[in-house]
Amino acid sequence: MIEVYIDGASAGNPGPSGAGIFIKGHGSAEKYSIPLGSMGNHEAEYYALIHGLKICLEKNYKSVSFRTDSKTVDSAVDKRFAKNKTFAPLLEEALLLADKLDLFFIKWIPSGENKTADELARIAIRKNKPEGKSRDF
Repeated sequence: MIEVYIDGASAGNPGPSGAGIFIKGHGSAEKYSIPLGSMGNHEAEYYALIHGLKICLEKNYKSVSFRTDSKTVDSAVDKRFAKNKTFAPLLEEALLLADKLDLFFIKWIPSGENKTADELARIAIRKNKPEGKSRDF
């Protein structure tokens, strides 16, 4: 089974945002830092999930176990319902993608166990910045 660690991060709420995706399985590891433009942190978390699912489908991974430190995303996927209506379309997109997989699991983990995805998300934030105005977050 493939393990996919995801994290979304924002520098401000809203602000420059990024998704970090770390995929482990079959003896290899893949890392992705995806700039997302300006949005809030919870929205970035959903986009990290969506991008992670798209990558898994592109790579023809059929059995995946996602890990997230976002209780909001974990709960919404588990219940197949987003309390905040703003996130309902993002959840719907994620569920449509997840339903294409043979096996899909998502599990909440503490932030300390999600450091690689967090670092990748922070790198992605910096990719949003115009050159010469980069800052460490």
